[in-house]
Amino acid sequence: MKKLINDPAGVVRDALGGIAAAHPQLRVDTEQRIVVRADAPRPGKVGVVSGGGSGHEPLHGAFVGIGMLDAACPGEVFTSPVPDQVLAATKAVEGGAGVVHVVKNYTGDVLNFQMAAELAHDEGAKVESVLVDDDVAVQDSLYTAGRRGTGATVVVEKVAGALAESGGGIGQVAGVGRKANERSRSFGIALTACTTPAAGTPTFELGEDEIELGIGIHGEPGRQRRKIAPAGELAELAVAAILEDMPLDRDDPALVVVNGMGGTPLVELYVVMNDVARVLGERGVPIARSLVGNYVTSLDMAGFSLTLTRLDEELLRLWDAPVRTPALRWGM
Repeated sequence: MKKLINDPAGVVRDALGGIAAAHPQLRVDTEQRIVVRADAPRPGKVGVVSGGGSGHEPLHGAFVGIGMLDAACPGEVFTSPVPDQVLAATKAVEGGAGVVHVVKNYTGDVLNFQMAAELAHDEGAKVESVLVDDDVAVQDSLYTAGRRGTGATVVVEKVAGALAESGGGIGQVAGVGRKANERSRSFGIALTACTTPAAGTPTFELGEDEIELGIGIHGEPGRQRRKIAPAGELAELAVAAILEDMPLDRDDPALVVVNGMGGTPLVELYVVMNDVARVLGERGVPIARSLVGNYVTSLDMAGFSLTLTRLDEELLRLWDAPVRTPALRWGM
């Protein structure tokens, strides 16, 4: 497999150097491996921190900025950040009002963020955690107890960051993050496996005409392996899986996120969006907002994930609030 890398062991370090060169509005510490807003910590502002294994870019580092995250801590590829990283990120943004951790439900992330929160508490900081567990495909996986955290992470980080930016307290910021997670569901479909830089070979095998339904963002198995089908049929499968778990109707305006897994052309994602809009229209579900592109990826995997969020006035207002990060920007 061909990769644009220098040394498999140095991919994350080199990528962080690239982020620093491309985005001077961020402070990038390549030793501690954290990405921080240049103006952090801000006195009286709740800090919002997230992180996880690298390979899911732009999650999380490219969502650091005004109206979203105050800091991110990237681990090695598909590997959780260590507690010292999370603690360093927490301390870097703690301005006296506390810090909210947004944590995807993967065992390593949960344990390491929990340990970092305890260490921060010992140093006098107040920390609350928001667990993201939006995936409806499987209940337990190789990496989790319970549902996996996937596409809704972007929604949670956006609304929590917006409320923190506007002066919300730590309980309010954590609360709205939990609400966004509770009102979101996701389902992913893989057309190909991904290839980690260290391995150099695909993480699993799919036949030329096979796809995996309900895939995880690390290449974890899904619900079913089957033959490829037209985009419209796959969109129907994803919508049905989500609405079976979280019914929506005409009174539930939805945020729709059609997310690429890293190796899918944007034109194909818009094909999927067209079919998702058709299916939701047939079911009477209004689309209030949408986002199409690569936001929570799995290296070079081809495929997509669908996230639906049941919006209310508060979530819609916070979603629309100004944001300025390398990967998400509007209203400014």
